[in-house]
Amino acid sequence: MPNLEHPAYPAAALLHLESLVPCRESQVSMLLSIFGEVRQQFSFPSIFIYGHTSSGKTYVMQTLLNTLQLPHVFVNCVECFTSRLLLEEILIQLQSCSSETEPTSPVPCDTFNDFVRLFKQALVSRELQDQTLYIVLDRAEQLREMEANILPAFLRLQELTDSNVTVVLLSEIVWELFRPNVGCFDPLTLYFPDYSIGHLQKILSQNHPPEYTADFYAAYINILLGVFYMVCRDLKELRHLAALNFSKYCEPVVRGEANERDTRKLWKNIEPHLKKAMQTVYLREISSSQWERLQHDGGEPGQLKGLSAHTHVELPYYSKFLLIAAYLASYNPVRTDKRLFLKHHGKMKKTNFMKKHEKTSNHLLGPKPFPLDRLLAILYSIVDKRVAPTANIFSQESSTRGEKMQISTSANENCFCCHLKVEMSLGFVLFLNKLFTHLVRIV
Repeated sequence: MPNLEHPAYPAAALLHLESLVPCRESQVSMLLSIFGEVRQQFSFPSIFIYGHTSSGKTYVMQTLLNTLQLPHVFVNCVECFTSRLLLEEILIQLQSCSSETEPTSPVPCDTFNDFVRLFKQALVSRELQDQTLYIVLDRAEQLREMEANILPAFLRLQELTDSNVTVVLLSEIVWELFRPNVGCFDPLTLYFPDYSIGHLQKILSQNHPPEYTADFYAAYINILLGVFYMVCRDLKELRHLAALNFSKYCEPVVRGEANERDTRKLWKNIEPHLKKAMQTVYLREISSSQWERLQHDGGEPGQLKGLSAHTHVELPYYSKFLLIAAYLASYNPVRTDKRLFLKHHGKMKKTNFMKKHEKTSNHLLGPKPFPLDRLLAILYSIVDKRVAPTANIFSQESSTRGEKMQISTSANENCFCCHLKVEMSLGFVLFLNKLFTHLVRIV
């Protein structure tokens, strides 16, 4: 990539900026050309920057504005989830743009008209009229959940305030899904593509520990990307994995069993470790300290409580509903079925509905047996579409018994006379329930 060049900014600052944002030189160069001169030149009113998560949008904007010391306001729309919080946060940060005077107490801002009036006063008091002020709204897709006039007003803020201000929107969705139906001023769009494997290799290799050579750490990063790149492109996640597994990669070198160039022994030592990391650490089901303690004890990821032991389970479509229905039938009293699974169950008595022993948590009392016809009745109520009692349903129900997820408790094995109960944990049922977001949680 060519070096960053712009006549309005010092060459030393641009050189330092280039070292801070590797593999994003073209995007930074485009932003610098859009920004234009520092003073007495109006920039583009609004810029829309989009790209997948961990593509460098937020980091590049923060680094660019801080390195070049441009006056800016940076707000996360997730934290400021209402229009009043958002507008007041912008005014509060605007008061601290100038270090000459102390910021005053925040003024309540209920409407966008009040915001425009207070915004002009803040610009005059902070002497920012001759400079371009940048308002960066991160996670800008949250603006769609606010009032209908917020997004169009921000896109025309330069016109409304008659000041040199540029609004930068950072989002993970494209502008076509972002544009409001009422129409508005279209911003200048800029796309941040995902990092390629070469970019990730270059970025991650910069964080090598000082006690090891750069080539040794680059070889480790190459092995790490060869394992995780097909399933994970997130730079933050990969950086976490690189820091977490590097000590295991260095074990043969620390013990003196291999040198830094003996890649075969190093790979054989870390290969089983990375396979375990694919099952647990990547999914972030346990903390880094728990993972390191598990490796020190020589345990397996399946020993952990939670979903990691079940993430590899593959079941037919209706088997998952059958298991959820079996859990509901085993832990919920029969007298509650009408209230839980029927939409039009009529009036229910409010007095003394639950028995005394039923007020105790059913998870503490353990599973209870239930007949097969009750299982099928609950199954038909929790599946959105109508399900016919075909041989496919009964065969999948029998397969769940073979997997020891539910067992028969009666000697009579007649199809509709046997009684069943579950052997599944609540964590496994919740994992199945997450696969079907349309299913109402009534466990």
